[in-house]
Amino acid sequence: MAQPKNYGFEEEAGMLKDGARRFFAEKLPVDQLHALVADAYVPERAPEVKWRKELWDEMVALGWTSLAVPESAGGVGMPWVAVAALLEENGRAAFPSPLLTTLQATAVLSHCGQAGEAALAEVAGGCAATIAVMDPAGSAVPGAVKVVDGKLMGTASFVQDAGKCDSVLVVATDEGEPTLFWVKLASDGVEVRQDAIIDLTRDQARVSFDGVAADRIETHGAAAWDAALPTLWMLLSADMVGAAEWLLQTTVEYAQQRKQFDRSLGFFQAVKHDLVNVMIAIDESKSLLYSAACAIDHEPERARELAHMAKSSASDTAAFAAGRTVQMHGGIGFTWECYVHLYFKRQKHSQLLWGDAAWHRAALAALLLDGPSAAAAA
Repeated sequence: MAQPKNYGFEEEAGMLKDGARRFFAEKLPVDQLHALVADAYVPERAPEVKWRKELWDEMVALGWTSLAVPESAGGVGMPWVAVAALLEENGRAAFPSPLLTTLQATAVLSHCGQAGEAALAEVAGGCAATIAVMDPAGSAVPGAVKVVDGKLMGTASFVQDAGKCDSVLVVATDEGEPTLFWVKLASDGVEVRQDAIIDLTRDQARVSFDGVAADRIETHGAAAWDAALPTLWMLLSADMVGAAEWLLQTTVEYAQQRKQFDRSLGFFQAVKHDLVNVMIAIDESKSLLYSAACAIDHEPERARELAHMAKSSASDTAAFAAGRTVQMHGGIGFTWECYVHLYFKRQKHSQLLWGDAAWHRAALAALLLDGPSAAAAA
C-alpha cells in the first residue's frame, strides 16, 4: 500500500498537536522547567526524580495515554503519525513525564493481540508504564531478566523514567525464548535504583527482580517485541525532532537580539549559514520521521527500514543542532543559568538511547543487503 501524500495526517492530528503545544507552553514554560530540574548547580547531586505529578494527571485526563491504545482495549486507536506529532511537542517542551515510555510500552502491547488487552486497558486508564529489557552493556537483547521457577530473577538496566511509572513491561527469557510480563513496580521483590545521568528532564534506573510473581502475557513475545521496535525508534525520533526545533527557534531569536559591532548576530553571513544548515538537517529528520510513522500505519513492510533512517537522522541532527546552538550562544551557552543546556543534555541522552546513528545505519545496511535476519543480529 502506498503512503498517503499527507502521511495520513488528518484534522484531528493537527488539533492534537496544537493543543499539546499550548498545554506544554502554559503549564511548564522553559523558565519553570529550569527552576524545577536545574534550580541550583550541585555537581555531586544524587540522582533525583524531578517532575510534577499533577501535570501528568492532567495529561491522562486529556486522554493522551489512550491515544495509541486500540479501541478494542478501551482506547482511541489514533494513527501513529498523530502520536508522533504529540511527541514532537513533548520534545519541544523537554517535558519531564513518562509519556514517551508509556507510548512505547503501548506499542509492544498492541502487537500482543487479545493477550495484551488487559494491560492496554490499564494504560488507557492512566497507568504510566516503561520497558525493562536492556542488559548492563545497553543492548536491548532479552536476557537480563530470566524466569526461574515461574518467577522473575535478574536486573534490567537503562530503564527510562522508572521513577515516574506505575508498571513495567519486562521482556524476560523463559527457556530461551523472549517472554513478556506485566509487573507493578510497587510489587514485592522489585527494587528500583536510580542512575546519575546528564539529562535533567528524565530519570533512569536499574530495576531488579528477586523472585517476583508477574502477569505473563501469553503470546509470541519475540514476534511482538520485534514487530514493535520500529515504533519505539520512531517515537523517540519524534521527541528529538521537536527538541531540535526548539533549539533552532531559540537560537534564531537570540541571533536577532544579541548585537556585535552595532549589528545583530543574524546580520553576519557565517551565522546565517549555520542556522540554515540546522534548519535543513531538521527538515530532513522530520521528513524521515513522518515517513516512518506513516509506514507503521500504512506500509508495515517498510516500517523497519524507514525507522532505522529516522532514528539515525534524528541522532545526527540532535548532536548537530545542540552543538551549533551552544556555540552560537557564545559563553552564556555553557552556563548553568542558560536554558539551552537542558536541551543539549536531553538530546545527548536521546542520541544514544535505543541505538545511536552508527548502529542504525549498520542495521539498515544489513537489512537492505542481507535481509531481516542479518539486521536483527547487527
